[in-house]
Amino acid sequence: MNAIRNLKTRPYLLITILSGGLTLVIAGATYPSEPVLAVQSASEMVGDSVRYWQAPDESKLPAGAAGKEIQYGRDLIAHTAKYLGPKGTVKAISNGMNCQNCHLNAGTKVLGNNYSAVAATYPKFRQRSGTKESIVKRISDCFERSLNGTAPDSTSREMRAMVAYMKWLGTDVPTGVTPNGVGLVKLPYLIRAADPATGKLVYVARCKVCHGSEGKGIKTPGAAEYTYPPLWGSASYNDGAGLYRLSNFAGYVRNNMPFGVSYETPVLTDAECWDVAAYVNAMPRPHKDQHNDWPSAAGKPIDFPYGPYADSFSEKQHKFGPYQPIAAAHKAVINGR
Repeated sequence: MNAIRNLKTRPYLLITILSGGLTLVIAGATYPSEPVLAVQSASEMVGDSVRYWQAPDESKLPAGAAGKEIQYGRDLIAHTAKYLGPKGTVKAISNGMNCQNCHLNAGTKVLGNNYSAVAATYPKFRQRSGTKESIVKRISDCFERSLNGTAPDSTSREMRAMVAYMKWLGTDVPTGVTPNGVGLVKLPYLIRAADPATGKLVYVARCKVCHGSEGKGIKTPGAAEYTYPPLWGSASYNDGAGLYRLSNFAGYVRNNMPFGVSYETPVLTDAECWDVAAYVNAMPRPHKDQHNDWPSAAGKPIDFPYGPYADSFSEKQHKFGPYQPIAAAHKAVINGR
């Protein structure tokens, strides 16, 4: 990894998803630099002056049944497929990926889509459903979208354990507070559309070594989990998942790939992140009925790929960009111009 971090060129990359999360391996090839338009300053997300949330130490686990429930919740997040995948020991209700493929290190990594704000901010109103959602609803959505399956029963031991784990992670976060380092970084917009064709060149160069030409991934021998989970296809996340939005996927890549990289040691350029996101999300994957989502079209994110919209831009532009014209139009509406 040190050799990778010391690279001075902007290389092509190999994108994989381990049971612990998405992974990239770098191969020597020059990638052209790209101008970007600032949306959110990277300096707001990094630097010695920023104090980031850290997960509680395991020594702070409560004793007895409460502690065991939290530990079970963590194991469910880290090894979802073992318990709830196609060959799950509890129930077969998901696609074989693990929750921590999206929420790194069992939801504890800074800027790795962690759970630090869950206990402090739920229940909360979400534009996608148009309702105030509970933690149970949030977990259910992940099972139905990222895991392309069925939500666990809201009263089941498994649901109770996952909720308990997320609440424990937020033990030291005051109600209503969103800690530094939660979620994913929002990358500056490119001045062009994200390019799936460039992403394909990147994928063919190295990615198919682990994921194959069809992106199906590789199962761990003798286990229910993937060593390299699928990037697309029937066993991957569906088009209702958060990572199907390019801004989320690109932000995920920026501070978490190659595997082991963090916000302190990013390797990939913003342009590389956007183009890889465009390629992966241009590939076929399961479709989720989303006709009840986004009851207010005006509440849809700029990069949500399905209409109707409260603006005149196409589905293609909403998916791949360029996003700056859309953002400018939305701002003009807000400002009453």
